[in-house]
Amino acid sequence: MMLDRLAPALFVFLWSTGWIVAKYAAKHADPLTFLVARHALAACAVLTVCLIVRAKWPKSRAQLGHAILSGIFLHGFYLAGVWYAIGQGVPAGLSGIIAGLQPLLTAMVAPLFLGERLKPLQKVGLALGFAGILIAISPQLLDVFERGLGGLGFPVIINLIAMSSVTYGTLHQKRHLQEGDLLSIATLQFVGALIVTIPLALMLENLRFDWTHEAVLAMGWSVFGLSMGAVGLLLYLIRRGQVSRAASLIYLMPPVVAIEAAILFGEPLTWPMIIGTVIVVAGVYMVNRKGKAETAG
Repeated sequence: MMLDRLAPALFVFLWSTGWIVAKYAAKHADPLTFLVARHALAACAVLTVCLIVRAKWPKSRAQLGHAILSGIFLHGFYLAGVWYAIGQGVPAGLSGIIAGLQPLLTAMVAPLFLGERLKPLQKVGLALGFAGILIAISPQLLDVFERGLGGLGFPVIINLIAMSSVTYGTLHQKRHLQEGDLLSIATLQFVGALIVTIPLALMLENLRFDWTHEAVLAMGWSVFGLSMGAVGLLLYLIRRGQVSRAASLIYLMPPVVAIEAAILFGEPLTWPMIIGTVIVVAGVYMVNRKGKAETAG
């Protein structure tokens, strides 16, 4: 199918813009407050599509619960943790390393949860992907070591928890939501995200949103480009292939974001970033190569 070939590249592009949106939005809204509005609008938008196409809803309470629970981890804790950590000053490079750990964690845990078997070449690809990320953002990492975290220990822990959260959410999605309408599942997942973000925003923030055109545009792209486009493609990829393959695409995010930042903000592209990007692409190719008997069960 054409979508099968285009979905990975389109997902990488859409998902990577989340970092760009976060940079724009940070000046105009509190991060958790922004996420509450984003999840609520996305839920309404996808629900509208569900009503138009008459999407089928989960028939059992168990499936309903699985959809909401996966949203709590995939969107709720994950995005809340990452946005909170960045808002508290965690360097983007360090946050990128933490995000880069997710495919390795997913690949290690997937055999226990799902019975997936990785071929030796896929294991090498995962290792190459992580090495490429370390090389790509090594200047930022060295800068962090030289300057120190400066009291950022707690936000870094929150960022790590967020990475673990999206890993569990991905595995839960693959294990319990292989059947059912993706549109209705996505709607329920945004409800799950709201269960997390609304209380956190009320407890931790002043609910700031300045309603400038930059804030509104950032929200529009977050809802339609990210929450509907990128998340929809992620759910599609999880259903169509190995979880470890879908997760391996996360490796491409830091270098892609760096290229976008260079174009939009004039940030320099360093040699470590260029070399690391080549290694990352090679690693992702190895993980995503199709072969015989890649999964069991």
